[in-house]
Amino acid sequence: MASRMEKTLRQNLRRFTDRWGLTVLAAVIAVGVFLPSGGRPVPAAQAEWGITPTAGLVLSVVMAVGSALAVLLLPRMRWPLLTIGPVAWMLLSVWAPLGIGAYVAARTSRRQRYLAWYVMGAGTVAVLPTATGVVLGLPGTAGEEMLSSLGGAVLFVGLPTALGLWSRARREVIEGLEERAAHREREYIARAEQARAQERARIARDMHDVVAHRVSLMVLHAGALEVNAKDEQTAAAAELIRTTGREALTQLRGVIGILKSADDGGEPGLGPQPTLVDLDRLLDQSRAAGISVDRHDEGTPHRLPTLLEHAAYRVVQEALTNVHKHAGSAHADVAVRYLGSDLEIVVSNTAPRGPAASLPGSGMGLVGLRERVELLDGVFDAKTSHGGGFTVSARFPLAPHALEESA
Repeated sequence: MASRMEKTLRQNLRRFTDRWGLTVLAAVIAVGVFLPSGGRPVPAAQAEWGITPTAGLVLSVVMAVGSALAVLLLPRMRWPLLTIGPVAWMLLSVWAPLGIGAYVAARTSRRQRYLAWYVMGAGTVAVLPTATGVVLGLPGTAGEEMLSSLGGAVLFVGLPTALGLWSRARREVIEGLEERAAHREREYIARAEQARAQERARIARDMHDVVAHRVSLMVLHAGALEVNAKDEQTAAAAELIRTTGREALTQLRGVIGILKSADDGGEPGLGPQPTLVDLDRLLDQSRAAGISVDRHDEGTPHRLPTLLEHAAYRVVQEALTNVHKHAGSAHADVAVRYLGSDLEIVVSNTAPRGPAASLPGSGMGLVGLRERVELLDGVFDAKTSHGGGFTVSARFPLAPHALEESA
């Protein structure tokens, strides 16, 4: 809990710094212009050099505004702040612009030679007013003032420079760690993709070796049964089994091709997907299997996007598959409703007349249907209806451009 609060506090502080950091620093440096290094008020410090209070106040205001603008220009240029710091020290003996300029120079300078020259120049400027006063014998200056001036150079130039160098080194270390972490993350993603590709290839091999082989045998046996059938009813049933098996084998090989393509880098062989145009053939297959199915169309049928029609076809297919599995010879109704801005598919069946044969299944068909429908921003529902039946419904919103094309 404490670590989470600490992390949130750091994030809030970083957002505040990114948004208001320069503004706050500009305000601080503007106020700092009115704070001389020796603790005396600015007018008293200026009086030693014969500057009148009015002129000193005007000069202080000009330096405060210039220092604040120099800070606000930092993202684009550094030289205004690096220049105004020594000038403010020589004219007003104020430390804020000089110290911040030394820190910025140490943190952002790309060449150590330029930084060394700047630090030497700023240090010289820091002791220059006192040294000039001692040489000229101005009132209020003495030899002991030189020690204080040297201490000021260390405090207002050396210390900010050291802090800037430490901050830059810390930033470089953090950037190196972040780059290393990003590199490791990319490696992890690449390894995960490779593992997924290998797993896809293994699944494809297993499906081909087991499922596709068994379905092929089923189709062959059904064909032999159709040829050798002694009555038309048996021949028709064998033909239905053979046709259905061939379609299942074709779709299965398409799935295997998609799984293999992720491993060998090739493009999967994609064939045409069934849509609402193929719905009658699907219903005929269910009728041939012994289920009574009625279809009802409402509204004006029109061509819709292929992806949407394919999803609607899969809704009907999975719903009828569930009728085969769980309701036996129950009656089913399939309703396709064109509702202007929506397409609604409703498949309902009555209660089974007797116990239905238990067929194997994964139990994930309706879950997959819900995901498919919701990916198209649709609404899916599956529930038990009155009287022991079951209803599966899906409503797909139609995009405006699809409506314009159909019109």
